[in-house]
Amino acid sequence: MRAAWVLLTALAALSAYYVYLPLPGTVSDPWKLMLLDATFRAVQQACHLIHYLRLSHHLIVLNYLICTFDKLKSVSSEDINITDAVFDGVEVRVFEPPAKGDEELKRSVVYIHGGGWALASARTSLYNNLCRIMAESLNAVVVSVEYRLVPEVCFPEQFHDALRATKHFLQPDVLAQYSVDPSRIAISGDSAGGNLAAAVCQQLSKDEHLTIRPKLQALIYPVLQAFDFNTPSYQQNMNMPVLPRYVMINYWIDYFNGNYDLAHSLLINNHTALDVGQALSFRGRLNWTSLLPSSFKKNYKPVIQTTGKAEIIQQIPALLDVRAVPLLAENETLRLQPKTYILTCENDVLRDDGVMYAKRLENAGVEVTLDHFDDCFHGCMIFTIWPTDFSAGIQTRSSYIKWLDENL
Repeated sequence: MRAAWVLLTALAALSAYYVYLPLPGTVSDPWKLMLLDATFRAVQQACHLIHYLRLSHHLIVLNYLICTFDKLKSVSSEDINITDAVFDGVEVRVFEPPAKGDEELKRSVVYIHGGGWALASARTSLYNNLCRIMAESLNAVVVSVEYRLVPEVCFPEQFHDALRATKHFLQPDVLAQYSVDPSRIAISGDSAGGNLAAAVCQQLSKDEHLTIRPKLQALIYPVLQAFDFNTPSYQQNMNMPVLPRYVMINYWIDYFNGNYDLAHSLLINNHTALDVGQALSFRGRLNWTSLLPSSFKKNYKPVIQTTGKAEIIQQIPALLDVRAVPLLAENETLRLQPKTYILTCENDVLRDDGVMYAKRLENAGVEVTLDHFDDCFHGCMIFTIWPTDFSAGIQTRSSYIKWLDENL
């Protein structure tokens, strides 16, 4: 009996050691966040073991487990008509509020989900719930894009899927089919979906053949650059739950179908060293010492290598492709962007991506709302359903929908 108690105590201590992470005092629901992160880490480690044994790709297994767990949840959608459709070969899920007699045309949001270009789905309850609430709160038609995922396809296919689906929806006859006002359409997305939304917006702004363009773009903690993995937020939050720095770098490698052996070189910015000629013309577009306010820069120093590895860019030229890294777009493209909302979280490696994009857009003459949350973390906005319900999720979602309601 005594041995059993000793074993249980040891297991409890090991569990506590695995779960506990030192977090900033401002983080909301810290213990719940630690439990979520510990669960995610454990599942990821199991998936990597399966990958190592060559039984399946770890991202396929991880996504299968996410979708399996998600099936245990049930979210009501009685007041919204939810249908699945195909827009120019791309699957989408459409959320339509009920018609109200002689009501005028509705507003609309094209939404692109996050998940590192590899995880989640427009059909999971997390995004199904978000889009349903958006449709109800805004009385708007919401189109959720079901783009193909890594490892089935890699860049630029996710971008092409999102662009094709959006351009199809923007056709006058399609908008008429869904009773959508052509002058009141927003493009939005979170995390990797925010990356795709920004890239799609930039591409649409340069398409001379389009007759209908989005009125707004709304980007939720978007991932916008792979040029510098040592911005202050990357340094400050390198070990933060949900999205530590090494995980974000691996998502980029997977997106570009690259080699994990490059991870360390990317982490120390060898791919954009001063002697890497391909990166020189982009350096001025991502100078965080001038783009970030002092409250974000704090005492962090730039990490700029004098000599690096030019062969990384040769192997993965997409690292400098603006369709993948919208923050590196030229000023002429930025001037064409619509009124913009960017939500950022203090406890997120991607915080500075969003803040720098907001500053570059402002410098280009675009009206921007930067909505920053000191107590929130990456991914929080979709975590509003038990058992992964966070006050940060409700807080950010309410602020995001409020801005859309006032501006769309």
